[in-house]
Amino acid sequence: MATGYLEILRARHATRLLVGTLVGRLPNATAAIAIVLFVRAEGGSYSLAGALAAVYGVANAVGQPVLGRLVDLRGQPRVQLPAAVLSALAMAAFAFVGIEPRAAAYGAVAAAGLFTPPLEGGLRALWSSVLHREDHVHRAYAMDAVAQEVMFTVGPLLVTVCASLWSPQAALLVLNGLGVLGALSVVVSKPARAWRSAPRAAHWLGALRSSGLLALLGAFLFVGIAMGSITVAAVPYGDENGGDHVYGWLMAGLGFGALVGGTAYGARRWAGEPARRLQVLVAFLAVCYLPLTLMPGPAAMTLLAVVAGLFLAPAIACAFVLIDRHAPAGTVTEAFSWLVTTFTVGASVGTGLAGPVVEAGGAQGGFAIPAVAGGVALLVLLSTGRVLAVPADGALVAAGSENDPNRAVEPRLGSGDRA
Repeated sequence: MATGYLEILRARHATRLLVGTLVGRLPNATAAIAIVLFVRAEGGSYSLAGALAAVYGVANAVGQPVLGRLVDLRGQPRVQLPAAVLSALAMAAFAFVGIEPRAAAYGAVAAAGLFTPPLEGGLRALWSSVLHREDHVHRAYAMDAVAQEVMFTVGPLLVTVCASLWSPQAALLVLNGLGVLGALSVVVSKPARAWRSAPRAAHWLGALRSSGLLALLGAFLFVGIAMGSITVAAVPYGDENGGDHVYGWLMAGLGFGALVGGTAYGARRWAGEPARRLQVLVAFLAVCYLPLTLMPGPAAMTLLAVVAGLFLAPAIACAFVLIDRHAPAGTVTEAFSWLVTTFTVGASVGTGLAGPVVEAGGAQGGFAIPAVAGGVALLVLLSTGRVLAVPADGALVAAGSENDPNRAVEPRLGSGDRA
């Protein structure tokens, strides 16, 4: 398992691009908790903190596909670095101005979210030019999904460490400064400077004209709903079973499960249709959410959280392969950015939906939402199976370009050819 990942990391520029992208995405991964801590330190209410964090999230969801399209049109250095600088400056303005006047605070966090650079989609567009082999690209997708889980686990810890050592204001400034350095490391690299999107047909819908991409986005909207609802349902469970540390263990369990599952998924190569593979993975994802409704003691519940997280990173990695195949030529960064946006919107919807459900039916009702949402995601994939099995016109290009040929071999969960 380790040998396969080390082979990728030994490839020229691979480690730099991966680490630079992760560091560059720290401001986005930590924005919600950093904003909450800063607002509370300024004497603001939790309602204000939540509203500002929500504005950041909505602006980020809007900005990602827009900036992704600009990357496809203008190249990575011309878009990624200026966007990172503008986002950091906006967050710095928020850190220095504070929560008054309110209009300035809302405007600053909105600008910070809107200009967050699409480094995630940009990295996935670069992998084929760095690794050249399709099976290595697919393993890199799995490694990317695993690294994402690590970042979203470590990121909030960095915020709390910075806030405790210095101040919440310093946390905002330091993390956004690191984000600019991460983006700079990526865009000055040779692959980022040399990368050019394939020629694209002029169309106002851009990547969204692909029916296969729309099917994927529809499914992952509900996967996002599942993830968002879990974070809310776990709060009353923690309150009833030991407090905040129990909630922390549940969230850590989900992240650890995704890390283990993604690592296993990308460890080997295997042949098989990725559309069918994604259906199987999402089916397992939905089934593994069901036991959470049993709500046993904290230790057993943490173990169930690990199981619930196992198939998330593999499902995301498999979705990356399908996006490669279905994104119309010249729109690959935009297409990846749409997946980020859709997942984020789904998580926000899940968070909002779980609140009243928990109030009406308790934590058990909240934990039922992920299983239902996972089931709906599976139904979307099953009903659009024919669309997903056939790449969109223009998506199929030569090996080593920005899109993935149909004949590629992808990582497998185990030996043999069955999931």
